[in-house]
Formats: sequence, C-alpha cells, structure tokens
Amino acid sequence: MTTSQPAGPVLDSDAAPEGARKIADLKPDLLLTGEHNLCPGCGEPLAVRVYLEALQELGVSRETVMVAGIGCYTMFTGTVDLDLVQALHGRAPSVATGIKRMLPDKVVFTLQGDGDMVNEGLQEVLHTAARGERVTCILLNNGVFGETGGHMTATSVLGQRTKSSLEGRDAEYHGYPILIGDLVSRLQGAAYVARGSVHNAGAVARTKRMLRRAFETQLAGDGFSFVEVLTMCPTGWFIPTADGPDYMHETLGEVHVMGELKVDGMVKTTEELHAENVRKQHEVEAELERGGVDL
Repeated sequence: MTTSQPAGPVLDSDAAPEGARKIADLKPDLLLTGEHNLCPGCGEPLAVRVYLEALQELGVSRETVMVAGIGCYTMFTGTVDLDLVQALHGRAPSVATGIKRMLPDKVVFTLQGDGDMVNEGLQEVLHTAARGERVTCILLNNGVFGETGGHMTATSVLGQRTKSSLEGRDAEYHGYPILIGDLVSRLQGAAYVARGSVHNAGAVARTKRMLRRAFETQLAGDGFSFVEVLTMCPTGWFIPTADGPDYMHETLGEVHVMGELKVDGMVKTTEELHAENVRKQHEVEAELERGGVDL
C-alpha cells in the first residue's frame, strides 16, 4: 500500500515562523473569546472587534453600557466584557435613551442589525436622533434578516437575491431600499453620521476611526451619533464564502456608499460620497502611474 505525499514542505505550526513578529493582539481585551458560532465568512465578528478596540483605546470600557438588539450578533452578548442590556426587537435606541438619561456620565451605545433597526424599529432610531439623545447607534447592515432565514430587509438593494426575493429585489413589487444614514444625517439632533464596512483591511481601519469619532462625539456631549457598518453574509446571499467581500463591495457598497455623511454640521448625500470616492480613486490611480502613493 502506498500513501500520498503532501505537495510542498510541511510547515510546523506549533511556533511562529522565523522572522515573524506580532504586531497586534489576537483579540481585544474586551472580547472574552474569539470563538463564535456564526457562519463562515460573516463580517459581524470584525465589526464587533473594531468597536471594542475603539472603546478600549478611549479608556471608557468600564463606563460603557451596550444595548443589544435581536439578530445573529446577539450571540456576542455572552462574549464581550461590557455592561449590557438586551432590548426587544427594534427597541434598542429607546432603551439606550432611558439608560443615558438615568446615567448621563456613561457611554451608551446600541448594536443592531438592519432587520432590527430599519424594519422593526425605524421610528425608534429616527426619534432618538431627532431628540439629539447623547447615545451612539451602531448598525450592522448586510441586507438580510440573517438570524431568521435570510429574507429581505428594508436595506436590501435592487436586484439582491434573498430568501423572500429569489429573483432579486424589484422596485415595483418590493419598493426601494432605505438609506438610513441619509435619513439620520438630515435630523438636527444628529451630530455625527458615517457609513463604513469590513470588506477589506483598509475599510476595517476606516470604520474603526468612524466608531471612535462617534464615541468621541458622545463624550463631548454634542448629540446623537450613528455609524452604519456594511457586513458580509455569504449564507444569506447564496454565494461562496470567499466571494463575500467582493459581493458586498459591488452590491450593497454601490448603493450604501461608504464615507462620513455628517461631520460638524455639514451634511453630504450618498451621491456626493460616491462622487468623492470616485475622485479619490482616480487620484490614487494617477499617483500609482507616476510611481507610487505617498503614505
């Protein structure tokens, strides 16, 4: 009997390769474990990591209260080292409002999905923003009700296949997607509104800066802050796991365009963000043609 030999050398994984160096912790201190039961390729663990890192860097983790909505991300309520309250479906902004009014010195934020926030509780987040409540709402947007089977949400983009739109979302039959960041940014009580993603390393870093700025806005007492984070859901999108980042960027990312929608009272529309991103991309391409990009 013969045995097949592995192609190429076998690497010893018991220790780091020679010359390798650790540049960051494997997980934030506020994350009790890196283990989770979410689907392969899910973007939500990345989003959870960056908001925990932002809180830790600001040194406010012991003075923070998280209000969780209902969704796949709810599993993190048992693995994050924060004071936490579980809200009914869609009601997290109202719960956060009550906590902040009773404990005004705390950093209070919600973690919600698009089904929870934009379908079940749209009025909650809009009224919270309109009142200028000094809380932060974080939206994990993948365009599907992931926990309950992957059907369409109010943020699903036209043409997107879900369990309840197998031929793709149709405007005449299903209506148009709600750009929640645009709605919130136009409310006077909203002080900071941004939309990021976790589809690549650069986007993750940019999203972390947005989350940090949102928390800083709350700490300064300037009003309501909001960060939407586009996340991957290959299972709900009917695609291979490895295709998730590109699919997210080319579908949700083309409609829910990434960038800062409201800063220091200045509002930008999604269309303006798109034009700005295209201009920046052209500038980078021109720099590359000239020999490189100055970092």
